[in-house]
Amino acid sequence: MTFGNLLITGGCGFIGSNFVRYWLEQHPESKVVVYDKLTYAGRKENLADLWDSPNLSLVVGDIGDMEAVRQACTEHQIDLIVNFAAETHVDQSILGPLVFTDTNVRGTHVLLEVARELGLRLHHISTDEVYGHIRDNHQSIETDELSPRSPYAASKAAADQLVQAYAITYGLSVTITRGANNVGPYQYPEKAVPLFSTNAILGEAIPVYGDGLQMRDYAHVYDHCTGIETVLLKGQIGEVYNVGTGREMTNLEMVDIVLDTLSKDHSLVRHVADRPGHDRRYSMNVNKLRGLGWQPRYDPRRAVAEAARWYADNRAWWEPIRSGEFRDYYDRQYAERLAGAKP
Repeated sequence: MTFGNLLITGGCGFIGSNFVRYWLEQHPESKVVVYDKLTYAGRKENLADLWDSPNLSLVVGDIGDMEAVRQACTEHQIDLIVNFAAETHVDQSILGPLVFTDTNVRGTHVLLEVARELGLRLHHISTDEVYGHIRDNHQSIETDELSPRSPYAASKAAADQLVQAYAITYGLSVTITRGANNVGPYQYPEKAVPLFSTNAILGEAIPVYGDGLQMRDYAHVYDHCTGIETVLLKGQIGEVYNVGTGREMTNLEMVDIVLDTLSKDHSLVRHVADRPGHDRRYSMNVNKLRGLGWQPRYDPRRAVAEAARWYADNRAWWEPIRSGEFRDYYDRQYAERLAGAKP
């Protein structure tokens, strides 16, 4: 199966920009249109070296604007929409939840309507957080009940169900991937690994929520991109596929890897007041995707270490972010917590 023209919503964001890079490298015959609102985490700089490519173009727009989405799809003769566009940070969803509903639910609904009207295939990027806290030794499989516990996770679960409803009701050609905790280049520093890496590089405290024993599957964004590609080329229409490593570590283990990789002192760690409703464990079974012939390149330890090294090597990318509006968010989120923190 081949796709000539792709609309990549959220293509200037973290995972989206990595996917654009990967797809153009692997499929030089394709034309990619990045459709992005360019909010705080969507940055043209993430693709700065590619904008001169004749196979890449940018449309600045909101996925909630149906006419703008329709126009982009018709003008560029789009065959496939890959929807990365989303508000993604749990902490931000706790501080201001309504924008998550607007973008993640209504925005996805608009894309589905345009895809239905124009007869396009749509691939939706979801998250392991839709499964909620995973107990005992269970690993989530794609048919498990969704049990989201944060405004972010709830908005993504609602979007998943809309996508599946359109497949059933209208026969729309859709697929879904649910990704683990991705790490790697160009991740906005509000997220744990880039936050801890850049704090460590700057010699600032590392604010670890609670006891730091929450379990996460840290997957390299490269493996997420290859997983999406596998589903697009080999996956069954209407199906959901988990994308991760199938292995977990505690957040404290992740912090240790970051600090050791950057040769920073572990005394920087501070245990701060936990996030409300913080899920204790995520864990996904990825056998369904492996059954399509996919294998991850990175294990979680290597994924975290390589991400930390990227931030050490690319200060020119993140230092302007850290000195800008990010600082207001950081102070609102962590100043009071750090004031009462313990080593």
